[in-house]
Amino acid sequence: MEAVGEKSGKHKAKFSKIPKIITNQGEEWEELMRERGNRWISAVSRGDTVKKNILESERYCDHHFVSGKPAATWDKYNIDWVPTLNLETNASTSTEDVEEDTGLAIANTLEMEPAEPSCSGSCATSDVENQAEGSTLELLKDAETQTEEFAYMFYRPTYRAPDRDYFRSDDKVRFYTGLPSYQILVTTLNHVAPCVSRRTQALDPFQEFIIVLIKLRLNVPFQDLAYRFLVSIATISRIFWSWITAMDYRLCQLVCWPERENLWKTMPMCFKYAFGNKVTVIIDCFEVFIEKPTNLLARAQTFTPYKHHNTIKMLLGITLQGSISFVSDAWGGRTSDKFLTGNCRFLNKLLPGDMVMADRGFTISESVGLEQAELAIPAFTKGKAQLDPINVEKTRGIASVRIHVERVIDLLRNKYTILEGTLPTDFLKGSANGPPDSQVPVIDRIFSVCSALVNLCPPIVPFD
Repeated sequence: MEAVGEKSGKHKAKFSKIPKIITNQGEEWEELMRERGNRWISAVSRGDTVKKNILESERYCDHHFVSGKPAATWDKYNIDWVPTLNLETNASTSTEDVEEDTGLAIANTLEMEPAEPSCSGSCATSDVENQAEGSTLELLKDAETQTEEFAYMFYRPTYRAPDRDYFRSDDKVRFYTGLPSYQILVTTLNHVAPCVSRRTQALDPFQEFIIVLIKLRLNVPFQDLAYRFLVSIATISRIFWSWITAMDYRLCQLVCWPERENLWKTMPMCFKYAFGNKVTVIIDCFEVFIEKPTNLLARAQTFTPYKHHNTIKMLLGITLQGSISFVSDAWGGRTSDKFLTGNCRFLNKLLPGDMVMADRGFTISESVGLEQAELAIPAFTKGKAQLDPINVEKTRGIASVRIHVERVIDLLRNKYTILEGTLPTDFLKGSANGPPDSQVPVIDRIFSVCSALVNLCPPIVPFD
């Protein structure tokens, strides 16, 4: 866009012309070029600049810009995006000024030593129908094209926080939220939003709901979410605590213990072949890493020698279709599976004749037997040289179907990676927005919400 400067001389002026509209760089770039051209024409305030032949021949020297040269096309908010200095409103220009500026433009191109020019008012020049002027215009055109293409590499449109329109794609919904479709996302939002106690004026309910789901799904820091949605970190924190409480209250009904008749009707064939209609639930424990607590007693209760880390442990129960039917509260990672199962109200849900399927670590046959239910676990090999054929077949059948609970745990970890990282100790405390009479730890709410959201996805165990 700039003409070639003089090789030597006192007045090394450079000339620029009214920007042209480039249509092959995208709609946003074309709109930006059109806006700059209109503002440029308005700034020079000449009545004849609306003519096409005048637009192609206009030249403005660097005396009309604060920094001595025009700003790049992408730098919209720079003062030199359009000329602002030494502009006149007269529509005519003296013949002497026109001839003088035209001679200067030719001399700049041909590297000649012109007389010292004077620039007062508008420095617009007219076409001179000769070969030198034609060469000048051609060089200026090539220089402008190269400059505009280079400036496009640095152009960035104005950033806007993600809104409802941004998440209308099912692929984006699955990536950012873990939910299968946009319709399920909106339905869940409408179910939860009426119970949210605190709102911010900077974001709408949809954006606040998305913030919580992105945190659960991708486990990004609060500071990253603040940058994405153009709010403060404190605002993101308040949004998360407020919405996670409402989501736990409204979505906890999705994690429910099924009726026996409904369980029999939807039982997959792989369970019927091996155990008939007896199996009711498959259980296993789920551990999440946490930061090392400062309290020595809490540090001892949460350290797990098996994991060599401080953890918290929850009991997870799934139905035969793979949906989560029971979630316990969080306990210290040092708690044994037997103690956790007997003190988390799980046994109260069993009915006479039910079968509980578990791993070898759940030595709870007596506790389950008191509820007139049956425990199915793989046979122990301790003290035996080899298992008898009956136990081998029984263990093989249990292992073939008990693997589904591990698949659900892996799905839960992979879909909501907040459970895969190391949680801060703040999550072990009660939420500031919780009920006064029941300060539920945030980790309990997070695990309950993630389990409910997983139940909104298709089952992992085929019916056939």
